[in-house]
Amino acid sequence: MDPLTQGALGASLPQAAGRPRDAAHAGLLGFLAGMSADLDVLIRSSTDPLLFLEYHRQFTHSLVFIPIGGLLCALVLHYLIGRRRGLGFRQSWLFCTLGYATHALLDACTTYGTMLFWPFSDVRIAWNTISIIDPLFTLPLLAGVVLSARRKRLLYVRIALVWAVAYMGLGLVQRNSAEELGWQLAQQRGHTPVRLEAKPGFANILVWKIVYETADRFYVDAVRTGFSPTVFPGASVPKLVVARDLPWLESGSQQARDVERFRWFSNGYIAPDPLHPNRVIDIRYSMIPNEVRALWSIELFPDAGQGEHVAYRVHRESGGDSAGRLWSMLTDDCAVLVC
Repeated sequence: MDPLTQGALGASLPQAAGRPRDAAHAGLLGFLAGMSADLDVLIRSSTDPLLFLEYHRQFTHSLVFIPIGGLLCALVLHYLIGRRRGLGFRQSWLFCTLGYATHALLDACTTYGTMLFWPFSDVRIAWNTISIIDPLFTLPLLAGVVLSARRKRLLYVRIALVWAVAYMGLGLVQRNSAEELGWQLAQQRGHTPVRLEAKPGFANILVWKIVYETADRFYVDAVRTGFSPTVFPGASVPKLVVARDLPWLESGSQQARDVERFRWFSNGYIAPDPLHPNRVIDIRYSMIPNEVRALWSIELFPDAGQGEHVAYRVHRESGGDSAGRLWSMLTDDCAVLVC
């Protein structure tokens, strides 16, 4: 989730659980602690471009790390903020821990994947109920935090928390509806998917990206849920078969290991790039939900040495007016209506 939302949710829990007179202090400590788990992005390597993928949303986002993360935040923030505002260390620790505790659970509601159960499991949990940026979730939450801090009344932040929980519940309902539309679409095509997932479109829970897997291909479509369910047919790509798509790749090389690391990170949703034969794409994410236009990929090099890594690529090009096209999906009926 974006840092502002992480901070707002981190501020809301210690505020709601504290006393009115501490609303501003609790909110500030919770806001900073709520963002701090993402400091794991600093774990990088100049020689291994995939290292940050392994550590982002790993131990700092684990449920068992919450007390430790809260303590580390308190050790810093109490002496910078808490002590100067008349708080005892235990109060600062409590506010920081409550703020820190919200981070991983909020991230797990997105689609990226969060290792909640590290070190006991490296499974990346993704409940797919909210986009990584969603103003309808964030702004009411932030407003409640600010009003409670300024007016020293907890009613505002508690209403905001109720809104946050209700919005997540609505996202779950919408996700289930989107998955049902996806299964219907696959059935109409005569497909029996191995698996199917619905992921919220950017900044909304109305238009969803549908990705399903058959024996040899991935299919990508978009659906709009609600009172007029609508399907926006998309594209398909073959699943990555290393022996076929990268026949020159040596099985014991570092690049071959990197492909498997990327496969793990992408939960198996990888395919050869249709435009670049030596790239492998993560098909789960695109700006336009019914397109196979990956936001990131890895690039391999046939002449690389045995120990050389792949290159990690981020793709910002969106292929035209992506905002306008997404808006048309949200508002127009120029697609296939599902009865």
